[in-house]
Amino acid sequence: MLEAFLRDVVYPTLPILAYDERAAEWLAEERVRLEKAGKHAPVVDGQIAAVAATSGIPVVTANIADFSGFKGLAVYNWMSDRR
Repeated sequence: MLEAFLRDVVYPTLPILAYDERAAEWLAEERVRLEKAGKHAPVVDGQIAAVAATSGIPVVTANIADFSGFKGLAVYNWMSDRR
């Protein structure tokens, strides 16, 4: 039942954004910048940030700490009104 709902209703209306070359380049530049500043960029969160940043969309998460160091990335905390 759930599988059919996902296949028939959710997937056709939910765009899937690729982690492409542009996103990889963005992340590489950000990782270098952050490492020079003595900060760590989580790999998977970095990929999410890169796809969002290069697609011009915000990241909506309750875990804003892992995304807060990325430059030029809009991050919204869906658990509060703080950004």
